[in-house]
Amino acid sequence: MRFEWFVAQRYLRSPYRPAVLRLVTLFSMIGVAAGVATLVIALSMNTGFRETLEDRLLGVTAHVSLTRPGSGGIKNYQELATQLARGAGVRSVTPAVYQPVLLSFAGQARGVVTKGIDPERERKSDQALQRMAAGSLDFSADAYGIEALLIGKQLAEEWKVSPGDYVTLTSPQGRLTPYGLVPRTRRFRVAGVFDSGFYDYDENWCFMTLAAAQGLSGAGDAVNVLEFRLHQPELAGEIAKQVRQAAGPGFSTTTWMEENRALFRALRLEKLVTAIFIGLITLVAGLNILVVLSMTVTDKARDIAVLRSMGARREQIRTIFLWQGVSIGALGTLIGLVAGYTSSWVAGSYHLIPLDPQVYAVPYVPFHPSVFDGLWITTVAMAISLAATILPARAAVRLLPVEVLRYE
Repeated sequence: MRFEWFVAQRYLRSPYRPAVLRLVTLFSMIGVAAGVATLVIALSMNTGFRETLEDRLLGVTAHVSLTRPGSGGIKNYQELATQLARGAGVRSVTPAVYQPVLLSFAGQARGVVTKGIDPERERKSDQALQRMAAGSLDFSADAYGIEALLIGKQLAEEWKVSPGDYVTLTSPQGRLTPYGLVPRTRRFRVAGVFDSGFYDYDENWCFMTLAAAQGLSGAGDAVNVLEFRLHQPELAGEIAKQVRQAAGPGFSTTTWMEENRALFRALRLEKLVTAIFIGLITLVAGLNILVVLSMTVTDKARDIAVLRSMGARREQIRTIFLWQGVSIGALGTLIGLVAGYTSSWVAGSYHLIPLDPQVYAVPYVPFHPSVFDGLWITTVAMAISLAATILPARAAVRLLPVEVLRYE
C-alpha cells in the first residue's frame, strides 16, 4: 500500500477525529451522492420523454413528406410512389389525403383530421393501424353502401362511440349547386377504434380509404401528400433532398425533424438547464469537501510537520489530501449512481408517476437511464471533488515544520 493512500485513509477513518469534522465529512459525501442521484434521475426522465415521444411520432407519422403546393395535389401518385420507393434508404411510400372536417355524432360536433389511405400499404407502415383497441381494419362498405372509417381511442371514449355506430362528416370543400355553395356531407360507419399511444392523434384523427377521402374532398383522383418511411429515420434530411430531386420541379419535402423541431429543441434546452441547476448541488458538496480538508489541515498540522521532518516530500503531503478529497467524492458518486439508476429503473418499469396524457402526451413519466449521462456526471463530480483539494493541499505543503513543532 502506498504511503500517501495509507495516511489519507487513516485521516478519514480515525476514531480520534473531532465529531464536527466527522459530521461535515459525512454531509459532504451525502451531498455528492444527492447531487449525482438527482442528476441521474432528472436526465433519465428527460431522455425518457424525448425518446418516448420520438418513438411514438415515428410510429404514426411520415419520416419524409412529399407535397406539390399550389397544383391541386399529386395526380400521378401511383407511378410516382412506385418510382420513388426504389430510392436508397426508403422502406415504404404511401399516398394520403389529409383534410380537416366536422365530425357529428349523437348531437355532438367537433373538428377532426381525416386521413385517406391505401389500407394494404398503410397497415404495414403505420403503427396506429397495428394497435386496434376495438373493431377491425375492414374498410368495406356495409349493405347500404355506407363506407367505413376508424377513429381514435380517446375520441371513442369521450363520445361513447363503438364499432358499428354511424357518424357524419362535413367537409369545408363545398360543391357548387344552383342554390349556391353546399358543404359536402357524408355518413360513415365506424369499423374500428385504433390506439396509437399518442393522445393528440387518438383524439383528433380518423382513417378512411383513399377513394372515400377523395370523394369527400371533391379533389378527384389525386392525393395531397406521399409519405415516406425510412430504414434510418435519422437520415431523413439527406433522403428528403434525394426525393425532391427525383420527383422533379414543383415538389416540396418536409421531414419529421422539421415538423417537430420546436418540441425537440425545447427538450434539449430543458435537459441543459436541468443539468446546470441540479449540478449546483454537487458544486455545494465540493465546497463541503474543501471545508473538510481545510479543517483536517488545521487538526493535523502537527502530524504534517512530523511527516515533513521525517523526510516526506511536498508532493507526498499534497497527494495525501488529494486522496482524501477523491475518496469522499468517489464514494459519494458511487452511492449516487447506484441510487439514481435504481430509482430510475424502478420508476420507469412500474410506471410509478402517472401523468395527464392530455397535457404531456404520455400517461406516465418515462425513465430511460443513459450510460453516457452516467459517465459525464461521474467525470464532473470527480473533477469538482479533485478541484476542492487544491487549496487545502497547498495550505498543507506550506506549513513550516519548525514553526509548528517549536513549542512541542
